Parts: sequence; structure tokens; C-alpha cells
Amino acid sequence: MCLAIPGEIVEITGADPLTRMARVSFGGVIREASLAYVPEAKPGDYVLVHAGFALQTIDEEEARRTLELFEQMGGAAEEGAE
Repeated sequence: MCLAIPGEIVEITGADPLTRMARVSFGGVIREASLAYVPEAKPGDYVLVHAGFALQTIDEEEARRTLELFEQMGGAAEEGAE
């Protein structure tokens, strides 16, 4: 099973579609991700990232819903540990 995390592209470097990289914000934490699979992505877009690769673009509402679900899952796991 693969878990892709939504993040917002804040900056893109490179022009070659196969080597373009993005700085992606995950709630303020910035990480690098390859845009080889989403050549249409641009700053401000939300992407699903797994293992350093942006796999697809998604809209902002979908990104927020996914992040809320992750937060709920984390809270449930913390409650179960008590």
C-alpha cells in the first residue's frame, strides 16, 4: 500500500519535464519532489507526493479533506495508545 501526502507547490526549478523539481509545503514543512509525473503542475497547485515524486495534482479542497482525515487518524491512534 502506498500513502501519498498532499502538499502545495511553492517553487519550481528546472525546465526539462523529466528533471523539474518542486519545493512543496506540507503544512509549513518544505520538501523537494520530482514533477516528472505531473509536467503540468505549477506553483500554487496541490499535489500528492510519495517517495519524493508528485504523482498527481489535486484541488485545494481535496488536499484539505485528506489532511483533516490524517489528523483524525493520528488523534485516534493517540487515544488508543492511552
